Amino acid sequence: MTDKLILLFSFFYSYTLWGAFNPTTEKIQGLEKSEIYVPARAITNGPKHHWFGYYDKLQFDPGNRFVLCMEVDFEGRSPEADDKISIGMVDLENNDEWIKLGTSKAWGWQQGCMLQFVPGSDSLVIWNDRDGDKFISHLFNIYTRKEKILPFAIYALSPDGEHAVTTDFERIQDTRKGYGYAGIADPNRDDIAPDNAGIYVCNLKTGKKKLIISYAQMVKMPMLADDNANKDRAEQKNWFNHLLFNTDGSRFIFLHRWKAVNKKDVGGFATLMYTSDLKGKDIRLVDPSNYTSHFIWRDKNHIAAWTRQPSHGPGFYVFTDGKPEETYVLNQERMPVNGHNTYLPNKKDWILNDSYPDANRKQHVYLYNVVTDQKIPLGDFYLAPEYKGEWRCDTHPRSSNNGKLVCIDCPTENGGRQLVLMDISETVK
Repeated sequence: MTDKLILLFSFFYSYTLWGAFNPTTEKIQGLEKSEIYVPARAITNGPKHHWFGYYDKLQFDPGNRFVLCMEVDFEGRSPEADDKISIGMVDLENNDEWIKLGTSKAWGWQQGCMLQFVPGSDSLVIWNDRDGDKFISHLFNIYTRKEKILPFAIYALSPDGEHAVTTDFERIQDTRKGYGYAGIADPNRDDIAPDNAGIYVCNLKTGKKKLIISYAQMVKMPMLADDNANKDRAEQKNWFNHLLFNTDGSRFIFLHRWKAVNKKDVGGFATLMYTSDLKGKDIRLVDPSNYTSHFIWRDKNHIAAWTRQPSHGPGFYVFTDGKPEETYVLNQERMPVNGHNTYLPNKKDWILNDSYPDANRKQHVYLYNVVTDQKIPLGDFYLAPEYKGEWRCDTHPRSSNNGKLVCIDCPTENGGRQLVLMDISETVK
């Protein structure tokens, strides 16, 4: 089934089962080439560009009043070491006022500087920065404006806001430019799998950082799949990417990657998805396919991820951590292509997702209900051809804490990338 047929069927199906859903389009100035099917508005504007980045961070404060984002005065090229961005937030209750919080020199177009509200706090935000030849992070109180400088850059935060897991951003930049940070060379750049670097657990209160999983350790791990891409692991440079805690903070995901010379259809690198406890002792291989892409924890035991499996080919699958025999595929007609998937808070039946640009350069943002099998389009957003490669602008849809608002990154036709806010309160009530 084509994307267009799926979209038309979704309109009819949703309208039939949801009397309140009306697939008429909203128009926002600068987004005339896009179609938006729920109440929406742009909450930032030019001449400077604004975006948030990745989809798995807390962009909204607990009261859903403030929306975090970054600001920069250029687009269309890679960040250089001295390129500084502004960190700020939008006040939804005061005419979308932009409030500056600080700056950063450790950022990328896809994941920004890991800017996010600290879980469990109504006042603390955190973001990464660079101080000379060291990566650091700012722990900042949005009300008192007091801050604490931590001697490490963070990747993901635990649900209680006490710990972070992180890895070597200089190594990521060396292996997959755009996901790490410019300005510091990888000290192990000539070492395929060093034993003095890898994944670290950090304490936000004490500022201490501890190595728990090394590259050397993971190169020796057994693999379930006999695949040509795996033959490169001991010969090509290894790195870690995309760390994320589960919902109770007992475990986290990480992707183990290396250049895949022997297999060309995995994005130029091989990928194994693992989970681990916070001591790095109980490490489990969850997806041995080499195709793991975007993922999210549904709860403390289940992971929804785009990948390929022998049973159904490419699609979104739900994995049970530690029980590979319980893996199953989600509806491939409703979610036929890769996207940035999350579950709505307190509404785990609903998946919020998007797509990469289709043949008409439209990125589709939608909701899918895994119980009722409903797919509801929220918007089809035009992405101009110049947004490509490292500096593309994925929508990365992110929900408010009450599940009533969705914020995306989207280039306007005259103002560069900006934040668009959509109201889904009537759609999922």
